[in-house]
Amino acid sequence: MVKKLMTGNEAVARGFWEASGRVVSAYPGTPSTEITENAARYDELYAEWAPNEKVALEVAIGSSMGGARSLAAMKHVGLNVAADPLFTVAYTGVNGGLLIVSADDPGMHSSQNEQDNRNYARAAKIPALEPADSAEAKNFTKLGLALSEQYDTPVMLRLTTRISHSQSFVELEDREEIENKEYKKDITKYVMTPAGARPRHLQIEARMVALAEFAATSDINRAEYRSKEIGVVCSGAVYQYVREALPGASIYKLGMVYPLSYQSISKFSQQVNKLYVIEELDPFIENILKSWGIECVGKDIFSLCGEIFPETIASELADCPLPEITKTPSIPPRPPVMCAGCPHRAVFYMFNKLKLTVTGDIGCYTLAAAPPLSAIDSTVCMGASIGMAHGLEKALGRDSSHHTVAVLGESTFMHSGITSLINTVYNQSAVTTVILDNSITAMTGHQHNPASGRDAKGEIAPMLDLAALVKACGVKMVNVVDPFDLAKSEKVLKDSLAFDGPSVIIYRQPCVLLGKTAVNNACIVDPKECIGCKRCLKCGCPALGISEGRAIIDDKQCTGCGLCAGLCPKEAITAAESEGK
Repeated sequence: MVKKLMTGNEAVARGFWEASGRVVSAYPGTPSTEITENAARYDELYAEWAPNEKVALEVAIGSSMGGARSLAAMKHVGLNVAADPLFTVAYTGVNGGLLIVSADDPGMHSSQNEQDNRNYARAAKIPALEPADSAEAKNFTKLGLALSEQYDTPVMLRLTTRISHSQSFVELEDREEIENKEYKKDITKYVMTPAGARPRHLQIEARMVALAEFAATSDINRAEYRSKEIGVVCSGAVYQYVREALPGASIYKLGMVYPLSYQSISKFSQQVNKLYVIEELDPFIENILKSWGIECVGKDIFSLCGEIFPETIASELADCPLPEITKTPSIPPRPPVMCAGCPHRAVFYMFNKLKLTVTGDIGCYTLAAAPPLSAIDSTVCMGASIGMAHGLEKALGRDSSHHTVAVLGESTFMHSGITSLINTVYNQSAVTTVILDNSITAMTGHQHNPASGRDAKGEIAPMLDLAALVKACGVKMVNVVDPFDLAKSEKVLKDSLAFDGPSVIIYRQPCVLLGKTAVNNACIVDPKECIGCKRCLKCGCPALGISEGRAIIDDKQCTGCGLCAGLCPKEAITAAESEGK
């Protein structure tokens, strides 16, 4: 067998390909994004970027219904968006195997919360698998599709950031050639009216009993006996940490984290003197064990928040025999900032200058909440900006609209902003919505979207006309502006704020990292003209600094966008000449 070093996300895509998968639909969201990017590299797979996770899951449900093995991938908060079809497809069941990949983010490396999506598996009554390395990520993908078809159920594959992005060796196998299952019209199975859903619910309950019996005998759940002084129940990345911190401990490793088997875990608990449950985030496994009357220690000593590492385990179980743990050296924090030359920066500079209340959204532009821009007042979820601005107007009165804007990117607008914009028209708000169109889904690594003109495989696709869409929603005042044209940008913003009705400004300029932008030479500072007023620093560009009381520009970072030059009251900042550069 050929072995290859792979991330967990790469391994999921590989496993789906090997298992004769057919259709992948997703919306990009860290830490899940690379699953679809890698799936798109296989010619045998159809892979697409959907406008949002609900649509992605519905596409996968439809292709599964048609008999194809299907996968929908999303980060943990994406499953919130997809929850509506999730709970009902648990009733309808599947035809071709259906795998739902939920990539959780303990520690909130790139998320607004750290919810534990094992709870979704329990609430929807579907099985959940959790791999502990890339090899298991591949194998569990294949197993999940097989279980899906065997038990007529969608299956959740729960990843976490460490599994999604860490690398380990994976054995590469050939692609199985499995034909699509035949589609048969079946109203009682797929039409979930109350009359159809009631008998399907009974089948769900019987299915969960059968899956618990599978969990009792499957080798993906296993007892590893060493010293019986302590035993640990764990899964996923935590299993690797327990093996490192407690090499002598007995471990019950879970590959299926829901449903659990009482018989096998109870038997393990009886073989050890003291039982610990070590898991990140919620006491999911711990609560189930305690409900069975199994005595164990978990969140009494381990935090409900953040990640768990070998050092954490070593610290909390100090009385246990432990190897020497090498502690990670302390590294100074390096908070993220918007890139040098980012066109968003000009927009947020104006927001700050005009002292506006800004309901924000999910994207690179969330970074504008930090000083010196300090131009975002709220960030809740995808698409919330427009609805929240509308709510502010209804709470504070119509005059507040002259000081309030909603801001979101074009990908986020298509994800879940369109319906909120329609709401402002229908309910007659004077909300100004700012759409930052940088031609790509930038924050998650430059994935295409319906407004970029390319599909998930990079091939030419129809390009959505954002301005036409906004007008079709009923918005009467719509402007498309280059944000680097500061004078025009500010005038359009002021006019929109004064307009008595919903208005939309589309600030259009490609992401500076795309390579499409015509990058000028770096700007330069004339130290004789600079008066050290620091006005240029108010735009928050990382290429700018102060030395000996005068502005300086790092020519290795500067893209020559000219924003700082437009802010300088003495015209001390100009674009460099081509010669010598």
